[in-house]
Amino acid sequence: MREKMLPYGRQCLDEDDITAVVETLRSAWLTQGPAIEKFERDIAAYTGAKYGVAFANGTVALHGACEAAGIGPGDEVITTPLTFLASSNCVLYCGGTPVFADICPDTYNLDADAAARRITEKTKAIIPVDFSGQPAEMDAFRWLAELHNLVIIEDAAHSLGASYRGRKTGSLADMTMFSFHPVKHITTGEVGIIVTDNEEYAERLRMFRSHGMTKDPRLLTRNDGPWYYEMQSLDYNYRIIDIQASLGSSQLKKLDAFVARRREIATAYTDAFCHVPGLQVPTQLPDANSSWHLYVLRWKKDAIAGGRDRAFAALRERNIGVHVHYIPVYKQPYYQSLGYADHLCPHAESYYEEAMSLPIFPAMTDSDVQDVIDAVLETVALASRF
Repeated sequence: MREKMLPYGRQCLDEDDITAVVETLRSAWLTQGPAIEKFERDIAAYTGAKYGVAFANGTVALHGACEAAGIGPGDEVITTPLTFLASSNCVLYCGGTPVFADICPDTYNLDADAAARRITEKTKAIIPVDFSGQPAEMDAFRWLAELHNLVIIEDAAHSLGASYRGRKTGSLADMTMFSFHPVKHITTGEVGIIVTDNEEYAERLRMFRSHGMTKDPRLLTRNDGPWYYEMQSLDYNYRIIDIQASLGSSQLKKLDAFVARRREIATAYTDAFCHVPGLQVPTQLPDANSSWHLYVLRWKKDAIAGGRDRAFAALRERNIGVHVHYIPVYKQPYYQSLGYADHLCPHAESYYEEAMSLPIFPAMTDSDVQDVIDAVLETVALASRF
């Protein structure tokens, strides 16, 4: 058994990253400086988008996207229950109503057909989530958007570096959010970014993150001089700092290598578990190339004694830091207090009872990967004796 816990995810920093941060600390700018614009340009260029607008974290970036999309009281936004809370909370922040549609039983992404059945005259947007790093089926959502005049906000917190039909995530939706939390593909400590091809959205997002202020001569109602600025709406301070941005630009140089290593680990897991009775490995669509933020293994409760819950405890005892992603959002007490029913989405409910995330991050050694494989196989073997 391992001596120390192997986490399910962890940042990977090197001396180049440290040097980039130190250089910023020694510069004239710690906040609102040139490193931020460079980071935004770098991410936009990598994803194929025209504009990038960085925010303090992914949650507030989604808040900004909903506000830029014009979400307000009386508006409905369809999303998946199988996600982190931010994907629907951002709708509530704007006074809108999240509407949960079920997931695809194979990919665990939002089901476009299920989403279509939830569209009403109040629907204003759809927020598909690229669960685990596999892009949602964006062509289907784009078709729905065009048919019903909807905005598509892609929550791509899991899928930086992934692609769908040959196009990188970030180039597929009206607005796309990426997260740079330490367990994600690259990190800035926190920070989220919205990328978009829409200049109006980009302008609104910039104002939204900075008190509703602008110095853009095109937007001013008057101009008293070079010092002049205007607050044109009541917004927030959701800005990032140059220290974070410089770390992000340095990390981005290693993204493709990080994703390649994640894919190697995912392949090793799938090869090891794909023929084990009672285990279900992730399904990958032929037209999507996941960047593998998560590797979710399902423990079929009718085939393995004790199912996921017993396996979770057994693997944690072996210092394998497994996790569960996620509890369906509508099951949370706050959402229940808003009147959401407890069993809205059968496929999401079934998934939640069986799913467990295995450790996967670029700094894992081959020995670490084998430790996980051995521990899973031993846990299955022990369960078969009950």
